[in-house]
Amino acid sequence: MNLTISGHHLEITPSIRDYALLKLSRIKRHFDHVIDVTVLLSVDKLQQKAEINLHLRGKDIHCEAIESDLYAAIDCLIDKLDRQVIKYKECLKARPQEALKRQVLA
Repeated sequence: MNLTISGHHLEITPSIRDYALLKLSRIKRHFDHVIDVTVLLSVDKLQQKAEINLHLRGKDIHCEAIESDLYAAIDCLIDKLDRQVIKYKECLKARPQEALKRQVLA
């Protein structure tokens, strides 16, 4: 897994990097086939924005979250990403079952 964490108008400190890595381990628990992860953290006046692009085999997932605190933005971002990864994983599991049903009915 290639991981890139970058900041826009923000210096990425080791504590922010460690916090993002800790939260991303939650995604790896659900899905091991992650090819590339790009995290962009930015600051615009009073808004803290966190974005992520997750490249999986056959799909790219993009999420973003805006909060007043950067750590809260990362938490919200990981919650959204977790829901999307679980939804994608369920779709992958559902496809082989549908193929079996079609063969039985035919």
